[in-house]
Amino acid sequence: MATNKENVEGVYANISRGDVPAVMGAMAENIEWTEADGFPLAGTYVGPQAVLDGVFMRLGEVGDEFAAVPDQIVADGDTVVALGNYSWKHKESGAPATVKMVHVRTLADGKLATFQQHVDTLMVRELS
Repeated sequence: MATNKENVEGVYANISRGDVPAVMGAMAENIEWTEADGFPLAGTYVGPQAVLDGVFMRLGEVGDEFAAVPDQIVADGDTVVALGNYSWKHKESGAPATVKMVHVRTLADGKLATFQQHVDTLMVRELS
């Protein structure tokens, strides 16, 4: 059985490959996914379908070729923290943008139960 850290590493790998079914399958049925206040997709989404519709299908609102890339993943019990960067291309100019991010997840029975985004939302808005 994979560790919680390995499960989260797998989620990032599946996101980078565009394997949406695998990402959705890693989520608990009642996942609570919270995007930071001030972020273009701000809010809490409950359930995998809500996350797909409210977050993943809307990342283009931030910019083109949006990516979340962890530099470090730290686990302590059921809590897994990813520190890294968001990157994208400005929708109009195509200029590259990068902002540091932190994702805090909790897992239950190997599934993502909660997600909390931490990011400089003002910088995201200025660079989008």
